[in-house]
Amino acid sequence: MRSTPHKTLAASALALAAWAAASLPVTPAAAAPSATVCTPSQVVANGGFEGGISPWSQSSTGVITNRVGQTAHGGTTFAWLNGVGSRHTDTLSQSVTIPSGCASATLTFWLHIDTAETTSSTAYDKLTAKIGSTTLATYSNLDKNTGYVQKSFDVAAFAGRTVDVAFIGTEDSSLQSSFVLDDIALNTSGDTTPPMDPARTPAAPSYTVSLSSNTSGTVWTGHESAAFTNASSTALGEVYLRLWDNYHGTCSATPITVSNVTGGTAGALSVGCTALRIDLPTPLAQGQTATIGFDLGITVPSGADRFGYDGAFSFIGNALPALAVKDTAGWHLDPYTDNGESFYSLAADFKVTLDHPSTLLVPATGSSVDTPGSSGRTVTTATASRVRDFAWAAGPFTKISGTSTAGTAVNIYSVSGIGSADAQSMLTTAKTAVDAHASRFGAYPYGELDAVIDNNFWFGGMEYPGFVLDLVSTTALTHEIGHQWWYGIVGDDEYNSPWLDEAFADYATDLALNRTGTNCWNSVSWASTAEKITNSMAYWDAHSSRYSTVVYGYGKCALHDLRRLLGDTAMAKLLKDYATSHWYGVSTTSEFKAAAQAATTTDLTSFWTQHRIDG
Repeated sequence: MRSTPHKTLAASALALAAWAAASLPVTPAAAAPSATVCTPSQVVANGGFEGGISPWSQSSTGVITNRVGQTAHGGTTFAWLNGVGSRHTDTLSQSVTIPSGCASATLTFWLHIDTAETTSSTAYDKLTAKIGSTTLATYSNLDKNTGYVQKSFDVAAFAGRTVDVAFIGTEDSSLQSSFVLDDIALNTSGDTTPPMDPARTPAAPSYTVSLSSNTSGTVWTGHESAAFTNASSTALGEVYLRLWDNYHGTCSATPITVSNVTGGTAGALSVGCTALRIDLPTPLAQGQTATIGFDLGITVPSGADRFGYDGAFSFIGNALPALAVKDTAGWHLDPYTDNGESFYSLAADFKVTLDHPSTLLVPATGSSVDTPGSSGRTVTTATASRVRDFAWAAGPFTKISGTSTAGTAVNIYSVSGIGSADAQSMLTTAKTAVDAHASRFGAYPYGELDAVIDNNFWFGGMEYPGFVLDLVSTTALTHEIGHQWWYGIVGDDEYNSPWLDEAFADYATDLALNRTGTNCWNSVSWASTAEKITNSMAYWDAHSSRYSTVVYGYGKCALHDLRRLLGDTAMAKLLKDYATSHWYGVSTTSEFKAAAQAATTTDLTSFWTQHRIDG
């Protein structure tokens, strides 16, 4: 996942590390897909209008424009309806097909209204938003605002239909009103909840967190609760919290402290103080739910790390205690690895409230809303659904924003020392990458995407759901964004099967950057008979110099070889179908091998042996 797995890598090695930093988790499907499977997609074309007029229909030339007088929400082009100041009607529409079998379909657009009308009571000029013959909303001069506001509508009732998305603006005989639209998107996705897999528990976690920071954003205190369900047929008598960032301290001075536990009885810390057992008062039968709560303290150490601070800027990854997974192999209480990732978690919901000085910007996983706090402070509330982790940063960042062609909002947060040209380059890279990956594997489901840029990161890059840390590097950022699918959406056991995220993310990066991996398998040279692409982090921590070469490099080359064997079209279908069927689930090597075998009549046994892919 991280683009540079070793602290000692020189700058010249960053490209290799960045290339290696993405991951493909492959998920065992908990249940067979329904007869009609939803392929997550974004069905509005050219929603940011940067591609010209097509396929939009406009009532007159100039509705889609970049003329002076209004500005775009993202890019340079927008749709400007009305603004004439006399009796006038403008229309804008596009025919879209909403795929059947999708549990979720959401139409969003950004709207700015300005007006010369002075009334506070009469709607003289109006904009109507419609899908098919259904009116979704009507806005007027009374809804004027100083900037853009995003509007969102559930249109799942139209699944399986081809309908027009339309906007109709009308003005009366005097005093202009301008209705300005940009970044229109209609995202569809499948199951609204993660698959309930009886082989993995505790399932469907829901975390509620409230924290307050010191003036620098390096110390956070507050409370966390975790609700969960026992998915297993075996009664659940205990759970474990993973306090991953205690690796960065000592057991006598842990950076993460948990106290005053409710809903269970806390035991002793174990696994280098990164695991805390909590015995439940009564064992949970299958389908029963419980909630534990605790006071939480987080102290961020010095260092430009995935958990650390670099001057005035704090990076807070893996800091929130999360539930360990129990599967058919038992509880997964693997040690922390600084060489890669140990993190194995099920898709969860988070609501995190962060109270901080207003001088600090706080990018975070999920969609964030800022509200005024006490004097000189701001409360950032971040909400994220069906994500595997939650991370944030705090500092006086420079922020720039844009929207991808497919409608994903992208924010770039830069530390001091990152020039504006580099920040703009990373914004362009992020917008391009998120759309490229989405077109191959399914629509990006997490709303906005935040990227925090600091060239002091020794690890190159690190991915979290909807939130990545990175250097100024096109390859590294494309790779970390690829992890949104291969680890984030399709999960895996990162400690025991690191190739499932790193090799797949690297392969996705190559595709996004039009790299074919020609002849890359020809340069493979194994260090020993024990060396395999599918080895665990326990092996790679003991052979760290070979980790990136084999897991990232040989791993992606194996996938390029598989593509050449299956053919481009069959390989593309294999990965998209695999992502769809494992959406929010957890993947294993054996499942991916079975899916690949099902995609061809060629026996792949010798292929797996040659490429040392076991499982």
